[in-house]
Amino acid sequence: MALPPPATRSTALVTGTSAGLGVELARCLARRGHNLVLVARRQERLDALAKELVDEHGVRVDAIAADLRTAAERDRLAAGIEKLGLTVEVLVNNAGYGSGGRFVELDREKEVDMIRLNCEAVVDLCGRYAPGMVQRRRGAIINVASTASFQPMVRQATYSATKAMVRAFSEALHTELRSSGVAVTTLCPGPLKTEFIEVAGVGDGAHAAPEFIWEDPADTAEAGVVGAERNRRIVVPGTFNRVGALAGTYAPHSVMLRAFDRFYPIGR
Repeated sequence: MALPPPATRSTALVTGTSAGLGVELARCLARRGHNLVLVARRQERLDALAKELVDEHGVRVDAIAADLRTAAERDRLAAGIEKLGLTVEVLVNNAGYGSGGRFVELDREKEVDMIRLNCEAVVDLCGRYAPGMVQRRRGAIINVASTASFQPMVRQATYSATKAMVRAFSEALHTELRSSGVAVTTLCPGPLKTEFIEVAGVGDGAHAAPEFIWEDPADTAEAGVVGAERNRRIVVPGTFNRVGALAGTYAPHSVMLRAFDRFYPIGR
């Protein structure tokens, strides 16, 4: 069970490819010869990345702008891929965003939309493409969670909850499909210096964090793809992140919550 070999009419569907980790995940797959369907809301960025990958790796790249928060847009995406005559044999659910601040002070609609994108879209796309993978007895799914999935986080309450859901769902799906020929890997990045922190509105706090906590997006993407090649259930890149994940798993939440409330710089 690993990444299926590239084929003419197969493709890797990668969401959230307008910047950051999604771009690096697409590059990793293109280097391995996989055709790609790139998905994000900004068409011009998708087109630029598509040209880069075609020029450098000679793979087929289709770019489809879509807002995955809505079921109608996900329907349109799926119809577009079908119209192209492509079979999704690799699915990378990377699209998502976060926020920072006390929940009662945050924008209610943006928090609800976060659940739609971070959670609902992941389940929907897995539901659309995993059955076909199982039927063909080959395929791979990489769902991007976060080290924030290992404990509830003060001032990132909704975000950490969405990533906990992604991790729990993906780990269960990994076990359900373990004998099917389909790999399911959960990638749990730690802090990455990407557009994510600015979109989340946590730039000031994030930039104040010590340099040693940051991981390179390219290295993180490579770790995730290698994990899928080996059908690893969960991948946490970086020693610091693995220590944090262990602490979040085994330390009492009451202790971790108080520590986050006192020391965590995000959303202050």
